[in-house]
Amino acid sequence: MIINEWITNLGRYMLLMKRVFTKPDRWSIFGRQFVNETYNLVIDSIGIVCLISVFIGAVCCIQIQMNLFSPLLPRFTLGATTREIIVLEFSSAVMALILSGKVGSNIASEIGTMRITEQIDALDVMGVNSANYLILPKITAMVLFMPILVIFSIACGLIGAGLVAYFTGNPSIDTYIYGIQAFFDPGNIFYAIKKSFVFAFLIASIPSFCGYYVKGGALQVGRASTQAVVTTSIMVLLSDVILTKLLLA
Repeated sequence: MIINEWITNLGRYMLLMKRVFTKPDRWSIFGRQFVNETYNLVIDSIGIVCLISVFIGAVCCIQIQMNLFSPLLPRFTLGATTREIIVLEFSSAVMALILSGKVGSNIASEIGTMRITEQIDALDVMGVNSANYLILPKITAMVLFMPILVIFSIACGLIGAGLVAYFTGNPSIDTYIYGIQAFFDPGNIFYAIKKSFVFAFLIASIPSFCGYYVKGGALQVGRASTQAVVTTSIMVLLSDVILTKLLLA
């Protein structure tokens, strides 16, 4: 029964995406919606992304300090290790999990509320492609600007680790800066950005699906929001495994 439900939901999801990715009826309206969604979903998330990244970078630096006691390892290893952790995994995958909670619940509750208050039905009656009108600007905004959030996350994570190195002196700030530059592979940045496109699509599309097909009242909207966050988190982790194997193999 569970497998049948998954297959049914996958089919409904694919059909919804087919309706979403059509030419907008009026580009001017799409442009206004795109600007609004960019502010609500992306710009409004910059603060929490930067704050979490600073603390995670600091925690990574402290933990590496506590375990870097071998005299055979150079002190700049701390900076290099922190950089790899932040760039390869935290700034893309872990940040996507955080955004799936913040952005995903926002999208699912917004569209779900419109469904139970019959606003979506009104759009359909007027001949408007409600899926395209409501969901496409959200997906476009997230996919286009998610890499910017990743860059912000990388920068803030390295700054947080640098603050720990500066105030503790272990290692010195000069050694830390040398470490984050040592053996640096620019391809890792592009790897994180490539993953962010996929994560952004999942974060915007899955909660939209959960909210679009909600039935009942306010209680069901809350359940749909929870389901959206859980499903999106699982799909982000699954896609992270697949993309890591494909892009770093």
